[in-house]
Amino acid sequence: MARTSFLQASSLLSSFLALTNAQASNSATPTKAGWSTTLNGTPTSFRSVFTIPASADVGADLIPNIQDPQAVNAQDLCPGYTASQLQQNDRGLSAVLTLAGKACNVYGNDIEALNLKVEYQSNDRLSINIRPANLDASNSSQWIIPESLIPRPAAESSAADLDLAFAWGNEPSFWFSVTRKSSGDVLFTTEGSHLVYENQFVEFVNSLPEDYNLYGLGERIHGLKLNNNFTATIYAADVGDPIDRNLYGSHPFYLETRYFEAGGHSNKTKRALKASELHQRSFGYEKGSSSGSPYKSVSHGVYYRNLHGMDVVLQPTSLTWRSLGGEIDLFFFAGETQPEVTKQYQTSAIGLPAMQSYWTFGFHQCRWGYRNWTELREIVETMRTFNIPMETIWLDIDYMDQYRDFTLDPVTFSPSGVADFFGWLHGNNQHFVPIVDGAIYIPNPQNASDAYDTYNRGNESGVFLKNPDGSQYIGAVWPGYTVFPDWLSSNGVSWWVKEMVEWYKEVPFSGFWVDMTEVSSFCVGSCGTGNVTLNPVHPPFSLPGEVGNIVFDYPEGFNITNVTEAASASAGDLAVHAVSPNATHANGVQEYDVHNVWGHQIINATYQGLLSVFPGKRPFIIGRSTFAGSGKWAGHWGGDNASKWAYMFFSIPQALSFSLFGIPMFGVDTCGFNGNTDAELCARWMQLSAFFPFYRNHNVLSAIPQEPYRWESVASASRSAMHIRYTLLPYMYTLFHQAHTTGSTVMRALAWEFPNEPQLAAVDTQFLLGPNILVTPVLEPQVDTVNGVFPGIVDGGSWYDWYTGERVNAEAGVNTTISAPLGHIPVFVRGGSVLPTQEPGYTTTESRSNPWGLIVALSDVGEASGSLYVDDGESLEPSETLDISFAAMKSQLKVEVTGGYKDNNTLGNVTILGVKGGCGQVQLNGATIDASKIDYNETSTVLKLSGLDDLTKGGAWQVAWTLSWA
Repeated sequence: MARTSFLQASSLLSSFLALTNAQASNSATPTKAGWSTTLNGTPTSFRSVFTIPASADVGADLIPNIQDPQAVNAQDLCPGYTASQLQQNDRGLSAVLTLAGKACNVYGNDIEALNLKVEYQSNDRLSINIRPANLDASNSSQWIIPESLIPRPAAESSAADLDLAFAWGNEPSFWFSVTRKSSGDVLFTTEGSHLVYENQFVEFVNSLPEDYNLYGLGERIHGLKLNNNFTATIYAADVGDPIDRNLYGSHPFYLETRYFEAGGHSNKTKRALKASELHQRSFGYEKGSSSGSPYKSVSHGVYYRNLHGMDVVLQPTSLTWRSLGGEIDLFFFAGETQPEVTKQYQTSAIGLPAMQSYWTFGFHQCRWGYRNWTELREIVETMRTFNIPMETIWLDIDYMDQYRDFTLDPVTFSPSGVADFFGWLHGNNQHFVPIVDGAIYIPNPQNASDAYDTYNRGNESGVFLKNPDGSQYIGAVWPGYTVFPDWLSSNGVSWWVKEMVEWYKEVPFSGFWVDMTEVSSFCVGSCGTGNVTLNPVHPPFSLPGEVGNIVFDYPEGFNITNVTEAASASAGDLAVHAVSPNATHANGVQEYDVHNVWGHQIINATYQGLLSVFPGKRPFIIGRSTFAGSGKWAGHWGGDNASKWAYMFFSIPQALSFSLFGIPMFGVDTCGFNGNTDAELCARWMQLSAFFPFYRNHNVLSAIPQEPYRWESVASASRSAMHIRYTLLPYMYTLFHQAHTTGSTVMRALAWEFPNEPQLAAVDTQFLLGPNILVTPVLEPQVDTVNGVFPGIVDGGSWYDWYTGERVNAEAGVNTTISAPLGHIPVFVRGGSVLPTQEPGYTTTESRSNPWGLIVALSDVGEASGSLYVDDGESLEPSETLDISFAAMKSQLKVEVTGGYKDNNTLGNVTILGVKGGCGQVQLNGATIDASKIDYNETSTVLKLSGLDDLTKGGAWQVAWTLSWA
């Protein structure tokens, strides 16, 4: 059946065509006489503006079949396939799959014949590909991803050491499995189920051990470990951070971890242990034993390279995969640890994360509601008055002329004020990032004053999406009726790049924030067709802060009662709040097939634009909708969260999930976006986010202001946490360089760094920054302690308190109660690590010119190691770099330096934790350090050396050196 006719008949996607026609006929008569936006400054005068009817964004009221007890189960009715014509060699096999019985056609038309191809691609990767056997013009209903759009991992020269094996059978129908050869452990098997392959419905089921540990399958607000009675929908949606539902990004990748008794993984008679068994047993070290963990874990990864919307149904002993089209293109990464899996996934499949400029790790301040250049400057100045470091000021859509991209409001953000504001801002070594939306305003053809050059240039270049009949697809977003760039068109990227280059001449931005990129539309279908003479029009809902839409939102917990609230929402079709699936791209591809990568593609276009604006410099992009591989161009923020404790809580598993997805530059709207925060929540959140790579405060128009200086308690808490963050910027920057070059993670789950402790498998209330900083935040109100586990102690590890330098007295496998009064966030340093630091300045520029420092946290055997990466902080390909390694043992710290980058900053101080048995003579390269510069506390075993600048004149990393304290 042809694609268009199926769309019209499908229960999933019906009604939007009919609804579009109804809207086109109903929207000819305005329903509101006026619209005032004086609160946000765009425009500044009251005038008559047509408001799109709210019904324009109402889709079909549908129940997804996974929630419908009356829905047909394809596994019961479909025959599956039979494999034949097998061809095999030492790098894999191929076969033809044909229907094993009568076609079931339950949710589309069965494909009669499929091609199977299995490749042992490398020493750590196996691929399985199943696609229709006859892909030609007569079978256009099945769309296959071009490798130019999403690269496909290619076979490498050798796979001789691959620990994965493929097996298959034909009873009761074709099935396949992937097994770990070293252990016989079955990682993935479809045995006992049927493969269903229809033109718009693909289903297969893989069995898993009971009570499995699975992570990934994003994007959603959920705990780090996925529940095994849960449906993970993967479909890019503009929806304000619902819990447990799909939202902005699409990442069809998971990490699975299995725990075995120590020594059991290599014995094929052993099986993975269920979480319930692990918790029922005595761990053998919960009373403080440090004799070593009796368990070990083994991890692997699975990537489903498919752009279509899909559901992954997590059941107690299986996953059911259901996609709306495309091919089955699976990649298995052998692991065996989480770091190995993540590196394999990034290096071979999706690309390594972008290296960020140094300035991007400073604090960012934003809100929807800054009214003009004067207020913006006041915000920046007040932050400095309160001595709260601020690197970058951001603007939401307020600055635009009637919400149109690449414009300035002529009154509130007048172009005449640009030179003064940016000359002052950049003179203070601070930065500016504006929001830019995905939709482009289409001007009113009957109003010459409504002309919009960005649209005109794009229209002349043929870069906008169309309807199936060839007319322009016109939806609605903030400015009114809008069109949408077609990134598959030949001129789409070059047009966008030119718009960015030209706009930079007017507004000297430092990076880009791309929003509404799912891609979002406020009406179902091409609602603007025939209606653009009404432009500019108001969205089909009131904006926060508009007359008649003032909400008195008390902070969470203001009037706590026993009353509970529940919300329910009926499922709508795929066109609700999004460009419709039948919007057509320049090459005939429908949005149905590529919807999940629209945001990925605008990130790519924006990356190219920033390269043109700043040749040779690293682009800084924060995007909302992402796909596998977006991290090689951009970072991501967690979207429209709420000023509630739950969203602060969930920010940790969000960030950890994006570590798995290869997007380490992640943060959330600190203190919450929607609703009013309060001092306690904001103080705790400002301290928590200080340890996230992307650190920004942002909230909604009409909510109370929440800049950190608004409350003294928040200001104080922010300064305290920022001091730690800015001190650790060299460590964080080094972590990002490692991620950029190897695929390692920056924020880490405890279970990943300590893989032999099963009780950590679901821990997401604590996290690690790199391997050596443990953060245990308070995530609930009105408490002054927090419980946290100290991992690694069972294997002889140790931790030190960041603030006192004292060794933590904790037992293995036991929650420890930690003091955490308001304004204090517990932070700990891992024994055995060397942390590079730098004296904090107000901006990152100031910080980078300050003396270096080191924190040496000795293990219980008196050893430690670490590294530091240094470059100019901004070049895409630095001409010179420094790599410094640190190794401490036998009361000596040896520093080795390689590279030619010139850094003139001296070494200011060294703090050594865990110096037992006293401190002898302290020497740097044989020169004795004056006693006045030495402070040793025998009780805390902390040795502090300060005032070392005169001993390292010319730069701390000019040459190798040795520090001794025996």
